[in-house]
Amino acid sequence: MKENQEELDKEVTDVQEDIEIDTEATEDSGVSDVEAEEFELINLKAELEEMEDKFLRARAEIANMANRGKNEREQLQKYRSQDLAKKLLPSIDNLERALATDVSDDHGASLKKGVEMVLESLKQALKEEGIEKIPAKGEAFDPNLHQAVQTVPATEELSADTIVEVLQEGYKLHDRVLRPTMVIVAQ
Repeated sequence: MKENQEELDKEVTDVQEDIEIDTEATEDSGVSDVEAEEFELINLKAELEEMEDKFLRARAEIANMANRGKNEREQLQKYRSQDLAKKLLPSIDNLERALATDVSDDHGASLKKGVEMVLESLKQALKEEGIEKIPAKGEAFDPNLHQAVQTVPATEELSADTIVEVLQEGYKLHDRVLRPTMVIVAQ
């Protein structure tokens, strides 16, 4: 903003110098004062229009910069949880694997219940931040959301490009994929 003001001040000074030169040139050329004033008026109007144009362009550029800054801040706010979520996803996978094990005694059952509670609180925290699982099993394969690591032949019950099994859950933050779902797809 300060730079734009300095540029405008410099241009005004240049215009004033040009006017002085034009006035001296008309005095030396023998042109009447009325013609010289008309000529000077035309030049001043043209310079005024040029200055107004530069001013409007500078104002528009400042408005664009402000909008870009606002959009960048909104994007940063929207995706602020992305890095933390990527670091937590392996821990969630491990907790889910721990819950998949069978327990035979009361001590193991109470330990499993504690792991279940920790997992649920982590999932709830992720959900509050806008992080959710990517739906997969039985869905149509989408290479933007899913990563096929294996294929199986399609049957009458399983149409082609249908996800048969999920090997690792995928997650997304709003519309951004944090980790694609690793799946087996019918071909």
